[in-house]
Amino acid sequence: MKILYHHRTQAEDGQAVHIRALQRAFVDEGHEVFEVSLVRRDEPATAQPAKRASWGIVTHLPRFARELAEYSYTAVGARRIVAAAREHEVDFVYERYAFGNAAGVQAARKLRLPLILEVNSPMVLELSKTRGLSFPNTARRMENWIFRHADRVCVVTRVLAEMLVELGVERERLFVTPNGVHLEQYEYADRGAIRTRARAELGLAGLAEDAIVLGFVGYYRDWHRLDLVLDALTSPRLAHAHLVLLGEGPAHAALVQRAAEKRVGARVHFAGPRRHADIPGLLPAFDVALVPAINPYASPLKLFEYMAAALAVVAPDQPNLREVLVDGGNALLVAPGDGAALTAALERSANESSLRERLGASARACVLEHDLTWRGNARRVIAVAQELVGGVRG
Repeated sequence: MKILYHHRTQAEDGQAVHIRALQRAFVDEGHEVFEVSLVRRDEPATAQPAKRASWGIVTHLPRFARELAEYSYTAVGARRIVAAAREHEVDFVYERYAFGNAAGVQAARKLRLPLILEVNSPMVLELSKTRGLSFPNTARRMENWIFRHADRVCVVTRVLAEMLVELGVERERLFVTPNGVHLEQYEYADRGAIRTRARAELGLAGLAEDAIVLGFVGYYRDWHRLDLVLDALTSPRLAHAHLVLLGEGPAHAALVQRAAEKRVGARVHFAGPRRHADIPGLLPAFDVALVPAINPYASPLKLFEYMAAALAVVAPDQPNLREVLVDGGNALLVAPGDGAALTAALERSANESSLRERLGASARACVLEHDLTWRGNARRVIAVAQELVGGVRG
């Protein structure tokens, strides 16, 4: 099939991983992808963006002006989608939802083509809790209109699907495509050698033989609750444990300060950011992988990467994660925000090598059993698109 993929991101941040991975999966499945985006580029859709667009200026405008600019993008985006769709004679439009953006809906209706809308978060709810909204009623009405007028809406968790049902989206128009992995990147011919090399790359070559590495990957903020992990490091049963933070984020200064206050700074390693393509080769440096906190509707990319790498995972016990995790089966789950429970889970996983091996093996088996891969997601989307192109419209 010919797919027009539309998004309004700069495609150079964390969202880019999802965008490029799914585009590559479509291509690997034998389909053609044509992209309409804010990033100007001449390479195939699976390549990295060539240049940054000027949209970044919008993020520095006063809040009311930024919202108006985001709404105004609809007209620009719709024209570009229509032109590209006609030029390439695509079969359907796939759009990554962005706040205030109705371009995909408008263009698809004009073209009389199916629109599949990917929703990773309810942006009105999320933005109202973060940057705030100048026109909240307008924002809610537009978001609901966009959700209701897409032919199908793919969401990253069943929890998010239920949230959209409450907003008026018919359940039959929803389907789930969680985050995924390119599984071949996590095939380790000699895990021991890769582990040694990864630890050296992360500055951990001098660790003692019995040292246990607790690892976190991502752009860390205060709400990730890595402070609870630092508190846990003070436990005598975790005296041999080190924490590695692979990434960066605004919580950095606070974590440095807390590590010093708890006198665990020597065992906390800020490894800095890496290219996403390098992550599969670095994960074997970890013994236990962490998701200390996550919002209630998300599908955290890091979780699927941990699982594919056959790592023991410690994560919050909440519905969106229980869609893929089973406490004691393929992960250890703890009550969200419960520092004592988190410490107990880390103590257990750090001191029981057989438990780590069992959890890691089960986690990877779960990825295989449920096809939690990008190609699996591409196949799910294509199956829905074929139904729509065949004349069954929501």
